Amino acid sequence: MRHITPTVKHLLIINCIVFAGTYLLGNKDLFYGLLALYYPLSDYFMPWQVFSHMFMHGGYQHLLFNMFALFMFGIAVERVFGQRKFLTLYISSGLGAVALTFIVYYVKIYPSLIELQSLGFSFDFIKEVLKLDILSDRMFQGDILISKLEPILDSFGYTMNQLDVDSFRMLFDLIVTSNGSMVGASGAIMGILVAFGMLNPNAELMMIFLPIPIKAKYFIPGIIGLDLISAFTGVSIFSPSNTAYIAHIGGALTGFLLMYFWKKNQFDKFRWN
Repeated sequence: MRHITPTVKHLLIINCIVFAGTYLLGNKDLFYGLLALYYPLSDYFMPWQVFSHMFMHGGYQHLLFNMFALFMFGIAVERVFGQRKFLTLYISSGLGAVALTFIVYYVKIYPSLIELQSLGFSFDFIKEVLKLDILSDRMFQGDILISKLEPILDSFGYTMNQLDVDSFRMLFDLIVTSNGSMVGASGAIMGILVAFGMLNPNAELMMIFLPIPIKAKYFIPGIIGLDLISAFTGVSIFSPSNTAYIAHIGGALTGFLLMYFWKKNQFDKFRWN
């Protein structure tokens, strides 16, 4: 069995402790409300969540998959870089995942925000609507939104007559988009995976459900390509439908950029080892 490196060991321990605490202390909703990453327009968003969400996981399978990948690839990468540079790569990749996720989120909601404000609805009104809980049986319900909208419209001096089908749909879609959350170390893990592939391009890797050895220089771009397809089409190929594909791509891109920078400057103070 390979000797585990210090930073990988500590990250494994921290992730497992946070996961156990979330489920064993009996208040899972409180932990998720505080530590999962919510979008900036959500009432649940807090600045520390850009870090804390990396140590939260949605279930034991999610945790096991990420920790297995960290163990398998992180040890080899940390041996090359050392503790500080490895941790920099890990945290930076996680933050890169957040940055790209927020950029895509902004691109998705910005046109609706501008359109609603052009129709006379204030930004404060829109933010108030986004706080509404319209979930029933884990589904967002339009009829619940209708029943809860009228008091808010009245408080801002608007009427239901000002809402047409299109503006109602935009408000509904904004609620759905803004009230999701993200947990997991996947973005950071993708950065580590890219680093491993760039350090060991000819290493042979296999998927559990596809036991065919494939060189890392083909395997890892293939995984990223599948994430791109899923992100643009919404079709989940090998992973659950609620997977944060954009976060995967953001983590992988950050890992690549760091590796490129370190390799380019390998003969000065930023060198690889």
